[in-house]
Amino acid sequence: MTAELMDGKRVAAETLAAAEKRVAHIIDQTGVVPCLATVLVGADPASVTYTQMKRKRCEGIGMRSLKVELPESTTTEQLVAEITKLGQDDAVHGILLQHPSPPHVDERAAFEAIPVGKDVDGVTFGSFAHMWFGEAGFASCTPGGIVRLLDAYNVKIEGKHAVVIGRSAILGKPMAGLLLDRNATVTICHSRTQNLGTVVKQADIVVAAVGKPQFVQGDWIKPGAVVMDAGYNPGNVGDVDFDAAKGIASMITPVPGGVGPMTIATLIDQTVTAAARQLNMQDA
Repeated sequence: MTAELMDGKRVAAETLAAAEKRVAHIIDQTGVVPCLATVLVGADPASVTYTQMKRKRCEGIGMRSLKVELPESTTTEQLVAEITKLGQDDAVHGILLQHPSPPHVDERAAFEAIPVGKDVDGVTFGSFAHMWFGEAGFASCTPGGIVRLLDAYNVKIEGKHAVVIGRSAILGKPMAGLLLDRNATVTICHSRTQNLGTVVKQADIVVAAVGKPQFVQGDWIKPGAVVMDAGYNPGNVGDVDFDAAKGIASMITPVPGGVGPMTIATLIDQTVTAAARQLNMQDA
């Protein structure tokens, strides 16, 4: 058996195409162009590239992209003030703070300056609360993109045992919450989990989010399981030993081209939703 590859590029393109139609409808009905503000502190090369990609996707579907670039020396207070100003600007519908911020910045304080209604990256305490209680907030984008990809491939989540490897605030924990909301039985594993391979072997759905190249071994995978690799490491490899796992899993995401494209597509789509809500549009 060779696993079916889950094509995140294709599903992301379909998501963006649908978002483009919604953007056109919003503009037609209100004259307002949905806008995402991307905030970048410093000039970390990877962060610069990521923000450029996000702005390009915005503009590619007819949205407005507001670029806010601040020097490395920016203080927490200055960053919070900038984000607060964006939050009060009716022309800005979504706010993304590219992370990680420089070490001297209190990133949590900066995140919390983003109004929940504009938190299209799903990073605030308010967004986490909405997610855990099944309310209409915005999901953290990578976990949200993973769920969208599972749905696109008609993977049944309800009643399945999902194992999430990793417990970060922007990936592992929200991933568990979204799966739980879809009635999966969820196990969260981390660096202190004993007999990790044995635990993973029980999973119908595996989400790898540990940030270690090829950490998840092929013989950890239950035959027929669905494997979602959220890792991206130097050399274009994920957190799963892809070659070993693809002969055991029923479906698997490649790296690159699997989860990554879905993250940005989810961000853009959630920004369109934020704009529609702020403009009191029920049909967008």
